[in-house]
Amino acid sequence: MVLSGPPNAAAWARLQVLTGLDEQRLHQHYWALRHDYDRGVYTGERYFHQIAADAGLRELSPATISDLLDADTDLWTDLNQPMIDWAQSLQSRGIRTGILSNLGDAMQAGVLRKFSWLERFDHCTWSHTLKLAKPEAAIYRYAAEGLDTSPEQILFLDDKLENIEAAERAGMQAVQYVDHLHFLRQMRKRGFGDLL
Repeated sequence: MVLSGPPNAAAWARLQVLTGLDEQRLHQHYWALRHDYDRGVYTGERYFHQIAADAGLRELSPATISDLLDADTDLWTDLNQPMIDWAQSLQSRGIRTGILSNLGDAMQAGVLRKFSWLERFDHCTWSHTLKLAKPEAAIYRYAAEGLDTSPEQILFLDDKLENIEAAERAGMQAVQYVDHLHFLRQMRKRGFGDLL
């Protein structure tokens, strides 16, 4: 939730309708396997089949799986426009930018289909392709290598504290994104105001 906003409530409601699971059970089963999906242990299709099996649902049809994957992409792709604008301003100034994201194969396909501006990033590290995920140390090293930039020259942003701490252990500078006002304050406080 740096380039994207909070989960889309309408997409979550679609997931509930498609699975027939209530709020509590959908949360339970959705999150139980999510890290493994992001790490590439499951494909998107297999992830939802496994959710259905674990929840005791009937086997899902290919059409339902397709609808679930679309709803899942929509869940996480409301944009945080101020951060998109900021990334693009950095790119227009010739500053190298990259994405390090925990996301599965179907989600990657979905976001690339929706957002052509992702092509402007110098390097994208998608967790499922490496069978790794934040906060594992190796994924930060891979992202730095992909950007052809030493870790100490990288400013890493993330909404989760565990990922920030892992980036710092990897030698990166890091700022936790809580909301946009907090981000602006932290950037100025940390001496990164010239990047704004």
